[in-house]
Amino acid sequence: MLKISKTSMAIRGALAGVCVVGGSLMTATAQAAPTAEALIGAKCLSCHVETAEGVSRISYQRKSPEGWLMSIVRMQVLHGLKITADERQTLVKHLADKQGLAPEETAGARYILERRLNTQEAFATQEFTEMCARCHSGARVLLQRRPAAEWEHLVHFHLGQYPTTEYQQFGRDRDWLGMALEVMVPQLARDLPLESTAWQQWQGQPAQPVGGDWVVSGHKSGQGGFSGVMKVVAGKDDRHTLSFEGRWDDGTAMKGKGQALVYTGYEWRGDLEIDGVAYQQVLMLKDGMLEGRMFEREHEEIGVDFVASRSDGGDGRVLAAHPAYLKAGTEAELRIVGSDLKGELALPPGVSVLETLKTSANEIVVRVRTDQDATGVHPLRVGKANGAALALYDRIAGIKVLPEVAVARVGSDDSSTPKVSARFDAEAWAAGADGKYGTEDDYRIGVVSARWSVEPFDETAERDQDVRFAGVMDDSSGVFIPGGAGSNPQRRLMGTNVGNLKVVASVEQEGSALQGEGQLFVAPQRWNNPPIR
Repeated sequence: MLKISKTSMAIRGALAGVCVVGGSLMTATAQAAPTAEALIGAKCLSCHVETAEGVSRISYQRKSPEGWLMSIVRMQVLHGLKITADERQTLVKHLADKQGLAPEETAGARYILERRLNTQEAFATQEFTEMCARCHSGARVLLQRRPAAEWEHLVHFHLGQYPTTEYQQFGRDRDWLGMALEVMVPQLARDLPLESTAWQQWQGQPAQPVGGDWVVSGHKSGQGGFSGVMKVVAGKDDRHTLSFEGRWDDGTAMKGKGQALVYTGYEWRGDLEIDGVAYQQVLMLKDGMLEGRMFEREHEEIGVDFVASRSDGGDGRVLAAHPAYLKAGTEAELRIVGSDLKGELALPPGVSVLETLKTSANEIVVRVRTDQDATGVHPLRVGKANGAALALYDRIAGIKVLPEVAVARVGSDDSSTPKVSARFDAEAWAAGADGKYGTEDDYRIGVVSARWSVEPFDETAERDQDVRFAGVMDDSSGVFIPGGAGSNPQRRLMGTNVGNLKVVASVEQEGSALQGEGQLFVAPQRWNNPPIR
């Protein structure tokens, strides 16, 4: 347990080398730091050996920046590698650039980089699920590339480092080592090979421009939508300076500044402070767009979905409509956010402009009226710019709670494991053309305001009074704050404040209430928090 705790603490501290671009980077830039090649020779070749293709083990892997960071920190913790934070940053940058992953190779696994903690994984084979994704996320594996011999080395590393692997659940009921070597190694080498067409093609791509203004739109669970402009001053060695000004949909201003570093030509990692709160950005840079998630540095469960477009990106893009839906037979103010918005505004059939309140290259604000029979999801267009849609509905047919299943964690604000909250959205849906809800014709309206509550999920939760002890749900925002860590003398058998709760969202419509339900597990603290879990 002590070794795991030290490893976790070291990796969490080392995260500053890959996602938090602050003082260490600036120091490394200002001084005549050793090159990555020199560092590999000085720091790595005492254990690894040079081969015809490069360096043993190291040259036969490709990973994300976080993956390379974890490897280097493991060398520090388990093998006594002596390296400074600046030197570690230099190596991570070099390895991610030269032996990283193409954008296509990260598809389907980026949720683990973006800290989307409540993602439910599903994989193509049962063998992968039981052999690889039972101790850590499957995404951790999917964000690596190795040849067969190196995947075999990884199997032996697991057994050497964690010798009880064969005797844990889904291990002791089978020939674990035989299955790992004879089934999983060929499968991984086939599906996640070191050499790939995608990687070869990506290495030949020219550098993407980053400097200038980026129009931003996003959504934060428990608070709503926002938009603004992020100004990027491009710097040397893929290190850039950021400033941001925007507003929440309720009119509250946002302002911040920070820095960003781009790995592998597209892996954007930002560190910025907005209105006194420190955030990290994990974004993908591609085709004049930035997409991903921005989350609080100290509470990664609190974050925003983030999309941005360069203001001089060519034909322009419509990023979002605020709000994203309109009720039939009503009037409303509609903000359309995007880049290089010029030309005629094309709204869906049944939506007419009453007054134009603002027109700029980044934002169009109009007052509109929606006809009584206007329904469906329709694309928005401004001149040649498109990319977002507007939902029209006459009535809400159903409510879904997102996430459907979530995990909060007890904790203590004065310890190394603070509470992990859970945040929910109520998503409204409309019936399609057939008028029946629950069919393939249904369409998403968007996130709506709701009243929130929790109930016991089952008889055990009711018996143990989980609603009383597990935490408190804010009835207006959908934010759940779990209870404190440690045993509770008031609970049965002095148990901890864990629980199994039903989450209920109630939405008023024409004097009646529609409800959606989800599930919330209030779990113990998580002690091991590497960048890729």
